Amino acid sequence: MEETHKHVAVFAFPFTTHAAPLLNVVRAISLAAPDVDFTFFGSAKSNASLFPRGEAEGKIKPHDVWDGLPEGYKPSGNPEEPVDLFFKAVPGNFLTAVAETGCRFSCLLTDGFFWFGADVADQLHVPWIPFWTAGPRALLLHVDIDEIQRRMGNDVLEDKTLDFLPDFSTIRIVDLPQGIIAGDFEATIPSVLNKLGKYYPRAVAIAANTFEELDHIVVNELKSRYQKFLSIGPLALTTPMSFSSYFDEYGCLEWLDKQKSTSVAYISFGSVAIPPKLELLAIIEALEDKKIPFLWSFRDNLEEHLPQKLIQRINKYGKFVPWTSQLKVLLHRAVGVFLTHGGWNSILESIIAGVPMICRPFFGDQVLNMRCIEAVWGIGVGIEGGKFTKDRTLKALEFIFHSEKGIKIKQKIEVQKEIACNTALAYGSSIKNFRTLVEIIIK
Repeated sequence: MEETHKHVAVFAFPFTTHAAPLLNVVRAISLAAPDVDFTFFGSAKSNASLFPRGEAEGKIKPHDVWDGLPEGYKPSGNPEEPVDLFFKAVPGNFLTAVAETGCRFSCLLTDGFFWFGADVADQLHVPWIPFWTAGPRALLLHVDIDEIQRRMGNDVLEDKTLDFLPDFSTIRIVDLPQGIIAGDFEATIPSVLNKLGKYYPRAVAIAANTFEELDHIVVNELKSRYQKFLSIGPLALTTPMSFSSYFDEYGCLEWLDKQKSTSVAYISFGSVAIPPKLELLAIIEALEDKKIPFLWSFRDNLEEHLPQKLIQRINKYGKFVPWTSQLKVLLHRAVGVFLTHGGWNSILESIIAGVPMICRPFFGDQVLNMRCIEAVWGIGVGIEGGKFTKDRTLKALEFIFHSEKGIKIKQKIEVQKEIACNTALAYGSSIKNFRTLVEIIIK
């Protein structure tokens, strides 16, 4: 292999919605640097969903990595178990897969969770670039965990703020992800994230799915700490969309065409969490009470969670689908509010569409995201008490749709929408950062 040939090894985290955004970044880099080859390392299950025919996509070739599951493994029902087993297999499973290819790599691009990328890159004698899929505030918390714990101590009030961090004066202890001040510090994901502060300084650059202007003070803090902190998002604007994003197989857009402008509540709680049955009933009762049209992306078997008669009754007002092209839906003129779990991808897509949010978080950074939506950016509200009841849902819907403050929220998210779109223009901050990322890779 010639010394000048560039071949990037890409290590994907094969759970939740991590691998797809990383692949979109790789697609964008491949378009900008067509002579560069990529080997995309992920589990067989994850790669099968991203590369349906198992074939290379242009210069991007998938390669399967052992997922850590023992032979004959039977799921226990604990959704965290496969993640635990996967992390017990790293980095050995990736090193084995790299050796299998027989390739000589010039750069290592990994999911942001993979602290071990620093050591693997050293072994391969190549630069390391982690890609952070969540928000910059969550990253600052994890890389600053030692300082946070030192300052806060063990006995802290939940409403005590982290005003010693830049632009964190409205962020409280209760808003933090588990494993920073409270929770199971030894759980797999918290223990992984809390290693990042030690390893990230060894990266030649950190790429992130955000735009600088949304959290500029926090982003500037991260830029001051690392060689390069490159905000290259929102990815929905700055990278090629997957083929599935162009389809509307369940007729969502056609249904939305028949609805009044900004009248529809779009509902989706991501690819992992489903609210408990009592909360599902509460949402439906609120929608039915006010006859609010809704489009609900419900990933599981609906009849296992709700009575058939109730489904038939509420279908008069809305539409349940197992999947939808979320950004296309949010961009439709009929959608007036987004009931969401507060995942980072969903937040960015809501900003792009200019749709206010009602947030019900479940885990990870979602509580922090909800607090930012409500108290930092002012582009939505958290559901009162953190869980849906009929009264709380009605109150939140009324607030967004009909109050003076709801109008201001809509105005604020429209401003963020314009800023986000401008960052993806030819001379926008995210495109400039993306060009820098490409230059690092082809250097």
